[in-house]
Amino acid sequence: MSEGCVEGGDSSLTQRINSATQRIGAFDKSHPLVWDLLLAGSLLVGGAIDVSGGGWRSVAPNPDVPLWPALICTVGFPLTVLRRRTHPLGALLAMFPLALTLGWSGAGLQTAVFCELIVIFNIALRLPMRQLALTGVLLGIPLVVGAARFPENGWAILLQSSLTSFAAVALLGIAVRTRQEYTASLRERAKQLEIERDQQAQLATAAERTRIAREMHDILGHNLSVITGLADGGSYAAKKNPQRATEALDAIATTSRQALTELRRLLGILQNDDLADTPAELAPQPGLGELDQLIAGVRAAGLPVQVTVTGDFELEELESAPRGRQLTVYRVVQEALTNTLKHAGPDATATVTLSRTPESITAEIIDTGRRATRASSGGRGITGMRERTALYAGTLDVGPLPPPDSGWRVHLHLPNDEDDRL
Repeated sequence: MSEGCVEGGDSSLTQRINSATQRIGAFDKSHPLVWDLLLAGSLLVGGAIDVSGGGWRSVAPNPDVPLWPALICTVGFPLTVLRRRTHPLGALLAMFPLALTLGWSGAGLQTAVFCELIVIFNIALRLPMRQLALTGVLLGIPLVVGAARFPENGWAILLQSSLTSFAAVALLGIAVRTRQEYTASLRERAKQLEIERDQQAQLATAAERTRIAREMHDILGHNLSVITGLADGGSYAAKKNPQRATEALDAIATTSRQALTELRRLLGILQNDDLADTPAELAPQPGLGELDQLIAGVRAAGLPVQVTVTGDFELEELESAPRGRQLTVYRVVQEALTNTLKHAGPDATATVTLSRTPESITAEIIDTGRRATRASSGGRGITGMRERTALYAGTLDVGPLPPPDSGWRVHLHLPNDEDDRL
């Protein structure tokens, strides 16, 4: 229990520190001049106290140095810090004559050292690494001048300690810069991932819309074409054979119910489960096993259809093909026969030939109707068949039969995956 309290306290303290740091950083970015003036003012006040108290002479290489170099540098060094963000190299160049004055006169100011370290840190943080070499030269010259003028007053130790401090602060600036660049790269990567996620969602939405449009076209287009054919046949038979008219009406009712059931199933999938009064009716997509029902409906609508299964396989083995390929074959046959019903004319017939080999599944639908209006009929039928075929790297040939034959041919070829081959 106590450990949990300690961990909770540490976590809360860390969160408060991070929150305070973020607020300070945000204020610094929005009001940089406030912090610059505060830092320069603090350095100026500290330097003034040091000079007025005389403590600076105790660390000066030349204790007898006049007061005026110390006064000039006490005011000048803090002013150079004001430009450290936007022009760190300019601040260093402005600092160079002041540092040279200190080295030549032998005065020693702690404020000057702090200002130099601040500028070095900003150069390492904001400028290319090659600028650090120039920084070392400009700050090393005043130290060498002071060591040459006052060699007996411990300038070797001062020179060594100053250069060590300069190197440590430069490394700190490089480390902070590396951390900032790494954090910026992570943020950019996260932003790119969000953009890619949104793009993938848009692509998935577009693909799903296309799939739904294709399914609705297949369901409504085929069933309405069958209903139209049945209604025309029933209207013609009503005068001569009422029994045939009754059968046509029954077939219309059955086809309509089937279309409504498939449509409800498709739309039910799109409903939000929290808003739907009843769950969507679930059922597998049609496959080759439902071709008999499809053919029967087309025949009832007045189109004679002959089905042929070729190759070394029976229809039962065709039905063992993967469900996705079965659905593609079913929809292509459905769309081809629907187009025959709509465009081929009253005396047309159709032949459906199915075949499966260890390498592929093929389906060929040929009719004997007229072909004049099909190429310019428009719509999504042929486009939908090509989209379905492309999902399985298949090929689809659609077009009129070569003269002198009259009619239309749809040829589908779907290669099997390696796992599907017998």
